[in-house]
Amino acid sequence: MPTFGFDGKKSPETMTLPMMSLREVVMFPRSIVPLFVGREASIKAIETAVADYGKQIFLVTQKSPEKEHPEADDLFEMGTVAKILQMLRLPDGTIKVLFEGVSRAYWDPEESRLVYDEGEDAEYPQAVVSVVEEASGTSAEGEALVRAVHESLEEFGKVNKKVAPEAILAMSTLKDAGALADQVMPHLKIDFSRKQMILEELDPNRRLERVYELLLGEIEIVSIEKRVKGRVKDQMEKNQREYYLNEQVKAINKEMGREDDPQAEAQELEEQLNAKPMSDENRERVRKELKKLRTMQPSSAEYTVVRNYIDWILDLPWDNLKDDRDVDIKSARTILDEDHFGLEKPKERILEYLAVQTLVETMKGPILCFVGPPGVGKTSIAKSIARSMDREFIRLSLGGVRDEAEIRGHRRTYVGAMPGKIIQSLKRVEFNNPVICLDEVDKMSADFRGDPSAALLEVLDPEQNYAFNDHYLDLDYDLSKVFFITTANQLEGIPLPLQDRMEIIRLPGYLENEKVEIAKDFLLPKQIEAHGLKPDNIKFSENAILDIVRYYTREAGVRNLEREVASICRKSAMKIVEDNDREKVVHITKQSLEKMLGVQKFSYGEREADSLVGVCNGLAWTQLGGEMLMVEVALMPGKGKVEITGKLGEVMQESARAALSYIRSRSDQLGLKPDFNTKVDIHIHVPDGATPKDGPSAGITLTTALISALLNIPVRHDLAMTGEITLRGRVLPIGGLREKLLAAHRGLIKTVLIPAENEKNLKDVPKDILKDLEVIPVKTMDEVIERALDNDSESVLINQHGVPPLATELLKDAQRNSAHQ
Repeated sequence: MPTFGFDGKKSPETMTLPMMSLREVVMFPRSIVPLFVGREASIKAIETAVADYGKQIFLVTQKSPEKEHPEADDLFEMGTVAKILQMLRLPDGTIKVLFEGVSRAYWDPEESRLVYDEGEDAEYPQAVVSVVEEASGTSAEGEALVRAVHESLEEFGKVNKKVAPEAILAMSTLKDAGALADQVMPHLKIDFSRKQMILEELDPNRRLERVYELLLGEIEIVSIEKRVKGRVKDQMEKNQREYYLNEQVKAINKEMGREDDPQAEAQELEEQLNAKPMSDENRERVRKELKKLRTMQPSSAEYTVVRNYIDWILDLPWDNLKDDRDVDIKSARTILDEDHFGLEKPKERILEYLAVQTLVETMKGPILCFVGPPGVGKTSIAKSIARSMDREFIRLSLGGVRDEAEIRGHRRTYVGAMPGKIIQSLKRVEFNNPVICLDEVDKMSADFRGDPSAALLEVLDPEQNYAFNDHYLDLDYDLSKVFFITTANQLEGIPLPLQDRMEIIRLPGYLENEKVEIAKDFLLPKQIEAHGLKPDNIKFSENAILDIVRYYTREAGVRNLEREVASICRKSAMKIVEDNDREKVVHITKQSLEKMLGVQKFSYGEREADSLVGVCNGLAWTQLGGEMLMVEVALMPGKGKVEITGKLGEVMQESARAALSYIRSRSDQLGLKPDFNTKVDIHIHVPDGATPKDGPSAGITLTTALISALLNIPVRHDLAMTGEITLRGRVLPIGGLREKLLAAHRGLIKTVLIPAENEKNLKDVPKDILKDLEVIPVKTMDEVIERALDNDSESVLINQHGVPPLATELLKDAQRNSAHQ
């Protein structure tokens, strides 16, 4: 029970009374209030109070009015002991009761009983209450407050005609501060929670002072309400008069063959134009269109075209900027980390921009380009950027767009002409500084209607887009406040001039451990909620998610991982529904994955078990991340025919021809006859023949496989390589090193040969990957051969030790010589 302050004292004696809870009504002592009662328990409590408790009842207000059967925590601690003066039953089953407040009282939830039964023998709520003995007597301060309230009551009675003069007169005769406050409160239209605060105030002077503040506020509100009503009434009369005059004008225009008055519309449009913050040059252009509009008939087709054009210009947010929130780097970092795991470089670049924005008043919007494989979060991180800056977000998909008018708009001479997507989006969000994400910028194409990528050159150039000229508007529009973000899967599809205008930020694929963390922290909670499950309904073992990543998905992002998690959630939901047990727990283990997701879709650890002749492990970059690329070479007796299969692109076919030319130029050092190629047919094959393969990074892999087959020396099965070769044997640098090393790690490779010029890129590779791999930079093909071929006893190159290699042809020559001798 609460303690009492000031002079209010709790009576040592308690009493038990029927209790009724009130909704949005607070009963005060010394006040008389009529209430309509419809709840069964409340009616029972009133009837019992009349029959057995001398018409006394305890009234207490609910904290939440919507509760039908409130518990102890749903009721305030202080209420009012009231007396039932009159009770009237109504035909609809409710009763109208006239209550008179008697005294404040606290009720004891532990000793009281809250029941809500129905029926003839139903029980009713009972409360054990302690009446508050309020302080008596009035100080000098209290007398001053009483006089002030009396004066305000007279003014309140004048402005509020709903309060009866008799009630004002009755309150004006009260001299006790507490009694006066209690009688004034029921007449004030304030929230019930504030009334409850007044009820709980036990100091009479303090209570009256707060009531006085509320009374003055009510007088002010009522006065304003009267003024507003008078103004609205005058406006309505004015509108009615205008309506009558407009109807007369319409009738005159109708008689003259005109449905509407173009002059009135033009005048309204000109007023809107004057209020728009645009340049004088643009304003003058629009005024010329308005001048033409005044001379046209509304029924003409040209009138509609001009009117639509003016409406578009007036609807654009020319200088309407949404206030960015005060930039807080810590909160922005928190938002980015909440939405995405990893992606440190993109996040750091965004935080740099926000930091600069705090130091300069105006800053041209940057042009960022997120490049990465599907599913790594390019578009979603753009959304997070908008959220961290508290700006509107617009996403425009440019995949398959081939019409320049999608960007620049159509000229008004065409039927159905409209502005481009950029201008349309700005009209929709009504702000001139949103975050616009141009998705799939590498998927645009060109045809006879123009090249949309060329149209983007002006949009995405910070030095030009302050005066972007849309064909439909034919006016300079400022796009420099817009924060543009573009996304692409690969840079090859973006023209170089367009790349030059953007800051390229690469989003690499996720590591295994990163995917596991993303699944735990982001994907699982999202899918569990989406499928109507509770977190306790589904439990994953420690290695179950790791096995899903390894054996059921093969991607750089997490899109397929989310699909597999969703599949498990669906099957778990089906089990719970079938068993009709909402509390059932489904355990997901390594053993249960095959039953949930079917047989394993991929293998983990793709290398061969043994070293083989003519088989070499290559590394390739794809849109889905890194992949192991097996190269096989077979030799057959023949006349020098070279066959290349595996659906290889032109670049890889050229690499194969360059590899063969390099081997022929080095035949002496390799111990091969100069015309070895005329005696055998060579078949080069890259398995998984249905998948197209191309790119300038398989040169040394093809060369090593060819040398292995020609010398009959196996290639190390635990080694992989990447790099392009020249005819002189130099190893050229490649791209996508991070993804390729991830693929090597996934394939259980121990050693990787990379071009020496790519050694600087190793800093972008996670340390967890590098600690499990031996990465060896190489400059020439000679180094590759020495490290790649599984030849422990002999050197491969004759010019290094002066000893011929173990080549098949040389062995045959030696056997023939010994036979002749």
